[in-house]
Amino acid sequence: MKNNENTKFNDHDERDPNPWLAMYLDLSIPINDTTKLCLMRDNDSKSTQYLLPVIKVFSKILMFFIHIFKFFFPKLINSSKILHLILSWGLRKFVSKDANLLIFRHFHVGSEIMEFIAKNIENIEINTSPLKPYNFEDIKDDLFLKHDLNLYNFVIKLNKQLKEKNISIIGKKPPNLDMISEDQFNHIEFPDKWTNILDLRSAIELFTPFYQLFLTSNDFVRASNSLQLDETIAIYTAQILGTPGHLGLVNNKHPMVPETTYSAAYRLVLHGLAAETLHEILVNMKLHKLKDGIVTPNNQ
Repeated sequence: MKNNENTKFNDHDERDPNPWLAMYLDLSIPINDTTKLCLMRDNDSKSTQYLLPVIKVFSKILMFFIHIFKFFFPKLINSSKILHLILSWGLRKFVSKDANLLIFRHFHVGSEIMEFIAKNIENIEINTSPLKPYNFEDIKDDLFLKHDLNLYNFVIKLNKQLKEKNISIIGKKPPNLDMISEDQFNHIEFPDKWTNILDLRSAIELFTPFYQLFLTSNDFVRASNSLQLDETIAIYTAQILGTPGHLGLVNNKHPMVPETTYSAAYRLVLHGLAAETLHEILVNMKLHKLKDGIVTPNNQ
């Protein structure tokens, strides 16, 4: 973010207050500070103000025609490899530095939350497959598709064990927080050229039709419906911790009543926010326990 844009974001004019400055300074919602700053600058960007409304309309129209095309030719264009080559190239060439950080962080945060659940339920043994990309080459290995598959496979494996053993979720005391890190991604240099202008939501809106075109219908619908598993993951965590307060921060709910795929882009941003707030709650728990000498830090 350029210095003049930082100045604009930080300045406070009482006759014209910046709503995103207010949201950044507000402490009512737990969230990583670097994430919050990037998200608010992203909301305040010219791309969000001027490009996003146009891109949203274009994306929905394109998705409609792809939907018709896929109905008649469901197997003509299916290539996860080509999709991820496009995603890797598009993120590197056209997406802003702040938006890229938010996207990359999401995989790390989601992997740590899943591992936290797997390691903190009594009498349950589940091996997770963490996805922690550090460069654009990592995206080419079907990163986005694996993210959705991991989530559904995790839910299936967990609940199969619960049913087979006829047990309910009981959290370990004290909780194991070794897998929860405070990574700020200061070590990753995202491109910041003149072409890197797209905000987070514009990028997602543009990439969604490619997702729909190059994935099978099952993969695309599953990816869209996975967003509503935010509620499921939040409930698992609440059962482990015995503190359901963070459930109020979840907006993607009711996974048994799916939304249409046309709303996937907006819900994806809400999904990212839900993961970040839950992760920050776990980070704060870890810092509190470390301060009190209850747990030992993992190598980070």
